[in-house]
Amino acid sequence: MNWLKSWVRPKLQELVGAQKEIPDHLWHKCPTCEEMIFHRDLEKNLHVCQHCGHHMRIGVTRRLEMLFDEGDFTTIELKSPIADPLKFKDRRKYSDRLKEAQNKTGEDDAILVAHGHMGGNKAVVAAFNFDFMGGSMGIAVGDGLLSAARLAVMQDAPLIVIPASGGARMQEGILSLMQMARSTIAVEEVREAGLPYIVLLTDPTTGGVSASFAMLGDIAIAEPGCMIGFAGKRVIEQTIREKLPDDFQTAEYLLEHGMIDMVTHRADLRKTLIRIIDLLCNTSPSGEVVEILPVPDAPLPDQGQDAPPAQDDTIPPA
Repeated sequence: MNWLKSWVRPKLQELVGAQKEIPDHLWHKCPTCEEMIFHRDLEKNLHVCQHCGHHMRIGVTRRLEMLFDEGDFTTIELKSPIADPLKFKDRRKYSDRLKEAQNKTGEDDAILVAHGHMGGNKAVVAAFNFDFMGGSMGIAVGDGLLSAARLAVMQDAPLIVIPASGGARMQEGILSLMQMARSTIAVEEVREAGLPYIVLLTDPTTGGVSASFAMLGDIAIAEPGCMIGFAGKRVIEQTIREKLPDDFQTAEYLLEHGMIDMVTHRADLRKTLIRIIDLLCNTSPSGEVVEILPVPDAPLPDQGQDAPPAQDDTIPPA
């Protein structure tokens, strides 16, 4: 019997204590600079790397809490989605994929519609959940956008849409492509009511989403470095047989070419949206308007008989 293993090692382990396993979710690696970030620091910085400024993807609920006053908002109940309208099946049934995404996220589909206040102003937000099948747009998303638009009209509030999507949902075929037209109709309903329509583009915004409502905003804001486009960069390069710039389809590239209005750091998004809503919605003066009366002209000096004769300063000729 080896006394070192059977007696000494147990005594040492009892004295020192067994090494505790460190949970793997405490540290996160930045995908850009590959620096390790402690989870509390990452949450404090709104999932932005403090080393390189890379904006990581953030959950839809956390994003809504970040934007609304005191993180307080109310979500509305949307219509139940049509489960597998085409009875689609590839390697797995679409109905099975749908149930898996619903169990994973706790949501019925890829969109969440919430209303509350931003800077004291009413606001309606339709935000995409990228964790739900890549934020893909199907019939339920189209229903959600229409519901958000009509809620904004009913509350006389601006509509803010936050897409994070890979595009139309292929498992719903032509029905998903029809949502491009439906979402455009939703935008027009908001505009006809004279209300602002603001789009906050996040990573990624691609496919049929970028080809419809995502690029129709009265004001288009994007987070730094997010990918915005229709087809993928590699597909475009193979089609046109040309090399594209390294920053192609980034928020900064679109800003430089006039496709969006501003690129805003995540920490500044809330105050930027509040300022825009104030400018577009609160057009009346904030205080009492005071009328300033014109100052009357000063009377001219009396030129009557009692007035002293005017002196002639003309120099007589020599």
